[in-house]
Amino acid sequence: MNPDVGYIASEVFENGLCSLMSRLVPDGQEDTAQPPEHFRIWPEDARLLLKDMPDGCLDRAYLMFPDPWPKSRHAKRRFVHPENLRELHRVLKPGAIWRVASDHPVYQDWVIEVMGKQNLFDAPPPETERPEGWSPTRYEAKAFREGRQPFYWTFTRRP
Repeated sequence: MNPDVGYIASEVFENGLCSLMSRLVPDGQEDTAQPPEHFRIWPEDARLLLKDMPDGCLDRAYLMFPDPWPKSRHAKRRFVHPENLRELHRVLKPGAIWRVASDHPVYQDWVIEVMGKQNLFDAPPPETERPEGWSPTRYEAKAFREGRQPFYWTFTRRP
């Protein structure tokens, strides 16, 4: 939708990367075609990438339907976590937007709790309808098919 914008996609699961590449590379050209020039793939944990990025280098970030890690003992693996918030705040420019979407009730409650306790981002309540300008995802469509209500947050980085 925005060919003049540079993107970095981070995904740790090989199937997710294959699915992404199948949308970027024409059928039959998998061995030779390159992704668009404005697009980069980070095939590892985004937390590692954030640690190596310079301060204030991003205009926007997205966390779309992440793995909810629903068990309490796995909460430390969730991307929305106080440690990750500090890193994300550091790499986003002041006033930058961070969009988060989830259809999992445990993760939704977690986001509300964690974001309610921090002071790095403005954290308004979530929307229950996809805001204008947000791209639909396969996980969103699956949530609707299975009767789950996605929440959509737009957090703004404070100075």
